[in-house]
Amino acid sequence: MKILVRGTNWIGDAVMTIPAMRELRRVFPDAHIALHTRSWAEGIFRDADFIDEIIAFDKESGLNEIVGETKRIGHRHFDLGIIFPNSYRSAALAKIANIKRRFGYAKEGRRFLLTDPVRIPEWKNSRHEVFYYLNLIAEAEQRMLGTNTVTEREPDISLNISDERRTDARILLENAGCDMSKPLIGFGPGSTNSMAKRWPAKNFAALADMLTNDQKANIILMGSSSEKDVAENVSRLAETPVFDLSGATTLAEAAAILAEMDMFISNDMGLAHLAAAAGTPVYVLFGPTDPVTTRPFAENATVIREPVECSPCMLRDCPIDHRCMTRMTPERVFDMVIDRPREKGR
Repeated sequence: MKILVRGTNWIGDAVMTIPAMRELRRVFPDAHIALHTRSWAEGIFRDADFIDEIIAFDKESGLNEIVGETKRIGHRHFDLGIIFPNSYRSAALAKIANIKRRFGYAKEGRRFLLTDPVRIPEWKNSRHEVFYYLNLIAEAEQRMLGTNTVTEREPDISLNISDERRTDARILLENAGCDMSKPLIGFGPGSTNSMAKRWPAKNFAALADMLTNDQKANIILMGSSSEKDVAENVSRLAETPVFDLSGATTLAEAAAILAEMDMFISNDMGLAHLAAAAGTPVYVLFGPTDPVTTRPFAENATVIREPVECSPCMLRDCPIDHRCMTRMTPERVFDMVIDRPREKGR
């Protein structure tokens, strides 16, 4: 059997599909599983043991690109398609590519494009997103094999990062000036799709000073090039040195760097999910979004939030005083993160 999995469009969402893809591999152990995903996601799944190949594509922005991608997939003659995104386009591509059975959620008027449309579960907004993706695999197992084992297993979101990539990450950090004999603490001060999710840069700067002075730590700023502005603000406001790697690494390099860190402290952003999956203790500052459904799904992830009456609001810009984020003081976050003993040996 040849299975095509259509991947998601954001880093955090991509990480949250890991348990589903692990279960897909377990349920269909002899299948050839290909992940059809944006080019950047190769940096997440490069060492994954639950897929056989990655079929990468850039954004399908024009008709020629869509037609070309449809032909490329169609020529592979896939037997089964698992479509994680809810978009009309992703389902249409699978149908036009003549994938024999196509599982996806019946949204966006695309039911007729799917051989096996799946109803949106009633618990969609009250359970973690990993179960939303797992539910598609459970439906495929039940309808194709007549068994129901996926729902009985604990989701596994762990992600393998090879020793070679971790060694390269340490060399990169050394070349950036980090003292590798001291703790490596990463900060994620940005967020690409919401200003409301951002803890103030001055708070990150104050926390950097506390951790540098108290723990003698290397503070490493991580993020994409679009988050470079907030990283520069943190660097400017901090009184102690920080190492700004935002926009300076590929996603594959960022994943390996995160795996080597002793701790990662960030806003609700994709890198928090990636760090947790790589095994690094993570502290995530939640404000307008809902940690019940979108926190990093790992025991090594801790949510820090201020219980205000308007949170979670799910707004991208706060119309009032941003109290959900501004009321979290650097002192409070510092006290929480140093309370956990060092869990990662390098």
